[in-house]
Amino acid sequence: MINRLDAKFKSLTEQGEKAFVAYVAAGDPGYEQSLEVIKGIADVGADVIELGLPFSDPVADGIVNQMAAERAINAGMTTLKTLQLVRDFRKTHETPIVIFTYLNPVYSYGYEAFVKDAKEAGVDGLLLLDLPPDEALQNAELIQSKELKHIRLIAPTSPMDRIQMLAESSEGFVYALSRTGVTGAQAAPSASVAETVSVIKKFTDTPVCIGFGINTPDQAQAVAEHCDGVIVGSAIVKQIAENADNQEVASIVANFVKPLIEATKRG
Repeated sequence: MINRLDAKFKSLTEQGEKAFVAYVAAGDPGYEQSLEVIKGIADVGADVIELGLPFSDPVADGIVNQMAAERAINAGMTTLKTLQLVRDFRKTHETPIVIFTYLNPVYSYGYEAFVKDAKEAGVDGLLLLDLPPDEALQNAELIQSKELKHIRLIAPTSPMDRIQMLAESSEGFVYALSRTGVTGAQAAPSASVAETVSVIKKFTDTPVCIGFGINTPDQAQAVAEHCDGVIVGSAIVKQIAENADNQEVASIVANFVKPLIEATKRG
């Protein structure tokens, strides 16, 4: 069976459309609300959902996503519950899901067990923020799994030989950073997006999606002109934070995301 990520990007390419990738923290602000949020995002047309597995020390994330992880953990979210969230989502939706996390919770769970259970739950890809692929080569269990697509992060400051290595080993899609830093720390993507994408595409046919600093429909459209997809995270998470106590949080988030999706499709 073809991986949902591969099927989605193949379909988008055939239609001449760009992908919209939405990030949220699993279990933020609570399990049921989180399930309704990701369903709502899928229903308004998100092509891929990046689901953050809550971790107590998310050093690559800015304060917005750090607080989301803390809210989720305080609400009782765990790795097991994150996989259950995916199972519950899969009862009604086929939107591709990528687990976005750090190595610690995955390795604590048991890497091989996590990959197996995640695939069975309905996860399609895995992005381990703090596991460079060249270091993974030193641990056989980290490179033998074929069940999930391994998403690569590429920064605009990466040297050419590293960009080549990451691009050539990429699967599903490449997560290209529009700038350096942590998530949500700046207000806009870098002006060098086109150059970043052009360099990556010298080494791979894997779709390239741009994330970091995309907050508005205008920004989404501008970035989409230069890549295969747009990733929005902190701006969505901020909407969840501001409406965490509102029973209509899922609808509020969906209404926020919809114009971003429409703008991306125009890119």
